[in-house]
Amino acid sequence: MNKNKISQIAKGVIDLEIQALIKLKKSINSSFNLAVTSIVKCQSKIILCGVGKSGLIASKISATLSSVGSPSFAISASDSSHGDLGSISKKDVLILISYSGNTQELKNIIQYANRNKITLIGITSKKNSILYKASDIKLFIPEVQESGYGIVPTSSTTSQLCLGDALAIASMQNKKFSKLDFKKIHPSGNLGTKLKTVEDLMLVKNKIPFVSDNANMETALKLIISKKLGFIIAINKVGKTTGIFTDGDMKRLIKKNKNFYNLKISQIMNKNPISVEKDMLAAKALSIMSEKKITSLCVHKSKNDKKTIGVLHIHSILNAPMQ
Repeated sequence: MNKNKISQIAKGVIDLEIQALIKLKKSINSSFNLAVTSIVKCQSKIILCGVGKSGLIASKISATLSSVGSPSFAISASDSSHGDLGSISKKDVLILISYSGNTQELKNIIQYANRNKITLIGITSKKNSILYKASDIKLFIPEVQESGYGIVPTSSTTSQLCLGDALAIASMQNKKFSKLDFKKIHPSGNLGTKLKTVEDLMLVKNKIPFVSDNANMETALKLIISKKLGFIIAINKVGKTTGIFTDGDMKRLIKKNKNFYNLKISQIMNKNPISVEKDMLAAKALSIMSEKKITSLCVHKSKNDKKTIGVLHIHSILNAPMQ
């Protein structure tokens, strides 16, 4: 077989799957809304099951749901009749996937769900099937043309996978599952590093170079040298941030005033230090530093921007794996 022929086969497979997804998109209706609502309201687990290729798709959908805030796991259809039905509780939502909807291995699971009034979401392409008729929520996937002589599960499993992704993302957004929530359950890998927050990298407690705004410059200079951060943060008697003073400010002051040692911090500090919220992404904080041409930021919690709980230095961001 020549290379052109091989490429044509590949493009043909992709074309069939694209057509399947176009059909799937047109089939989305109120049943999809009901399925998402059931997933979002579920106080227990989302359990998925399928047979053969559909079983593999069930595992992938389950993993995606768990990763976006809907605890889920997949069970084996064949093992269910030998004890695994005990994994399903009445508070769970059960999603069964079957192209024909008449797969023998699923019948016992369907009966168990109906008998115990467990919410059953059926994903199938046959409206006259057992699964479709028995499901509380019916998700119909239009029949499609498969690749490989029209018999190899390809277009149908692509549709199943895409529908599962749509359920997961719609549920995630309905729950208002945020980037920060996502980060909490993805602490490692590229996703985790890209979602590092200011709180992850900031310096806290005794590492913050606090100084009284009534202190003189001699005290300030000693603190700048000892903390080795190139700046100090001035606070008032009640611990509120009143300003910031950098080593750059120090150099400019020395040139203008040789008798600067007796000056108070409050007289020469920058009274409008930039402060960012602790949950801000570190990448955005770096962008702010670049735009303002500064190397450090005060960090606050919620809307209390006058109470510094940490400091973020540009080196902390650059030394962290962000890419």
